[in-house]
Amino acid sequence: MTATQAAAAVGAAALGEAAAWGGRHAHDPTAVRDDDGTYWLFSTDASGDGPLPRAGVQVRRSSDLVTWTFHGWALAGVPAVAAAWSGASGLWAPDVVRVPDAVPVPDDARWRMYYSASTFGSRTSAIGLATAPHPAGPWADRGLVVTSRHDADGPNAIDANAVVDGDGRHWLVYGSFFGGIHALELDAASGLVLGADGPSAGPGVLLARRPHAVEAAVEGAFVLPRPGGGYALLTSFDSLFGTYHLRVVAGPSVTGPYADVRGRSATDVAADPVGSVVLGGHRLAGGRGWLAPGHASVLTEPLASGGARQLLVHHVRDADDPAKHEVQVRRLAWTAGGWPLVSPQPWAGAGREVDDEAAWPSSVGELAGTWEVVGFTRGDAFAASATRAVGPDGPAGARALGRGRFSWDGASAPVEAVVFPAWDAVRGRATLAGAALDTATGVVTVGTRVGADR
Repeated sequence: MTATQAAAAVGAAALGEAAAWGGRHAHDPTAVRDDDGTYWLFSTDASGDGPLPRAGVQVRRSSDLVTWTFHGWALAGVPAVAAAWSGASGLWAPDVVRVPDAVPVPDDARWRMYYSASTFGSRTSAIGLATAPHPAGPWADRGLVVTSRHDADGPNAIDANAVVDGDGRHWLVYGSFFGGIHALELDAASGLVLGADGPSAGPGVLLARRPHAVEAAVEGAFVLPRPGGGYALLTSFDSLFGTYHLRVVAGPSVTGPYADVRGRSATDVAADPVGSVVLGGHRLAGGRGWLAPGHASVLTEPLASGGARQLLVHHVRDADDPAKHEVQVRRLAWTAGGWPLVSPQPWAGAGREVDDEAAWPSSVGELAGTWEVVGFTRGDAFAASATRAVGPDGPAGARALGRGRFSWDGASAPVEAVVFPAWDAVRGRATLAGAALDTATGVVTVGTRVGADR
């Protein structure tokens, strides 16, 4: 058997092993949609069952964002230059984006993938770039973009997020533990750091950081535009296998400055932890326990009826077996004040979800019923649910602010809420779900209506 035949046999065996995975073993996921409407999921080379069958960025495809079919790997393995720099045996946290049509690039480079190469506990790391004509590939490695060394101060060069701002400037937001989250401007045509002849050592503009007392545990950044202007920054905090959770801050530009709803700066280590917890570990009554949700991306796609749908794509662990992880997708919606909140229910597919906001609740009376709620405070505990009754007049002082958007009187400041039709995954039926942000405390509560008392 030739070396080429041997490599092909290994690849076939690996694909056969992964064929039954579905959405399992997808860690640090990002999803995109191609021009034909097929969804593609890219994730870290990881397996909760033991050794990896192979490396090169896992790729899955789906027609509904619910059922995933394993497609293979984007690359043949860890590119040689990335392996030589970092010693990585697998690739982490890919971010995949389509280059805007206004940017002149070759047809075979319209899609970009920024991948990370590192090893646990080290910041001798690198972010590399690969390009392709389509999410299905073929992907070609283009070399390293940003590097870091363990013995040098600064951010860890992993967890890339490519962002194009409203002025058409391209940015790479990156960083994980150690040195915080930073942003570097990219050359739109090449995808490399602007003004750099080769890999950049950064660091760029500091966006967020945490104190060394908590191991500077902030990572997995994702930036998205706010409906009223400015940007929201989603990051994951704390321990990957236990207290991992997702927080949000906002700022006027991709480079910040970012602050939470209480006005606390994302770079102020004395104020730690900064940001509202939009998703943490929890268990709904009668359902599975979900532990350590995080490293999220947001899929934004236009709707045929107009407007856009936004979905949070993240990994989560089985509370009863934390080594086992899988991908989940949840609706993301914005409060009237411009804060992104997410559904307590996993996405059930277009046939069960209602995207048309004209059909979302528009009066406080429509919220009446019994709700199962979960409050995310610090995210450092596994949250159980409780029930809460909402009367025919809604919560105290409730006001409708448009389809799906509400506000009511909190203890010392308004509560901003968004409510929408959803599918109750535990009870298997259509209902309402939503989330509420207390603007005084920053606490987010998510809820599912389990009884319509009206």
